[in-house]
Amino acid sequence: MHAVNVLAPEVGLAPACAALRIPRSTVYRDDARRRRLNVSPLTSSLRPAPPLAFSPAERQALRDVLCSERFADCAPPSIYATLLDEGRYLGSVRTMYRLLAADGQARERRNQLTHPAYFKPELLATGPNQVWSWDITKLKGPLKWTCFQLYVILDIFSRYVVGWLIAPRESAELARQLIAKTVAKQGVEPRTLTVHADRGTSMRSKLVAELLVDLDVAKSHSRPYVSDDNPFSEAQFKTLKYRPDFPERFGSIEEARAHCQRFFQWYNEQHRHSGIGFMTPTAVHHGQAAQLFEQRANTLNTAFAAHPRRFKGNCPQPPKLPIAAWINPPKQENSPTKTPDPCSLN
Repeated sequence: MHAVNVLAPEVGLAPACAALRIPRSTVYRDDARRRRLNVSPLTSSLRPAPPLAFSPAERQALRDVLCSERFADCAPPSIYATLLDEGRYLGSVRTMYRLLAADGQARERRNQLTHPAYFKPELLATGPNQVWSWDITKLKGPLKWTCFQLYVILDIFSRYVVGWLIAPRESAELARQLIAKTVAKQGVEPRTLTVHADRGTSMRSKLVAELLVDLDVAKSHSRPYVSDDNPFSEAQFKTLKYRPDFPERFGSIEEARAHCQRFFQWYNEQHRHSGIGFMTPTAVHHGQAAQLFEQRANTLNTAFAAHPRRFKGNCPQPPKLPIAAWINPPKQENSPTKTPDPCSLN
């Protein structure tokens, strides 16, 4: 390596390494090693201050301006321009950013609008007409970009559709009329019903809110963008739109109304719902479920008595009737069991 150091000043490093057949990387590594040995770590880690750097007093003066009440919500470019308009120069925009970064204030400094805290709704129904869920879905019209609005109110305990309508547009006034008509039809007593919905325009409208106050009906809303907070309405819409006879488009609003009339009659009176012990919503809503459950149990008892060996000595039982319906059941602390599905009725 000594030969390279003697020859390099005369002919250059590259020709010297080529003549001596020594890679230049070896020379660079050797130089770096010798520099590390000759310079202490303490002095090598200290960077000398630039000759034009601010003094501690100047840095503190600029920091006081940046953090003052006047400029606490302003970005450095805005502060810089304001000071120039006043005939003052305390430092460049980059210097301001460096000082703020050193103090951990380089991110957004302005007061930002914060969204309110939305609480998870937890609603329990132990019988019909205690909690209703309502929503609006679109039905495709005859032409592209045309659709009809389907309003549906569902009792979450019985799954009974207590009210619905189809309109060419979404309207808070139509929603108010539907809720008022449905409450009167079901004979709901004051302070016995909670109406739950998402945060759509009609759901949060002043007309609907005033109606619920007048009827002494409590209201509840889902959290933004959380479809699981309104599971019963979402599941019912899926049942509607996944039926084999559901058309791709409706030729007119009258055709849509006729189709929904047939569907809701089937849904309420014939559909055996898995969430309510495979009873029909009509049977549960109108108090017929207990009698039907007893009939099912008697039928199974008769079958068991006739052929007990077919059932291996265990008398079969009909599906259990619902005792409660939850929207977001509370989590059981220190419980090894899994939290039940909010759409299931145990």
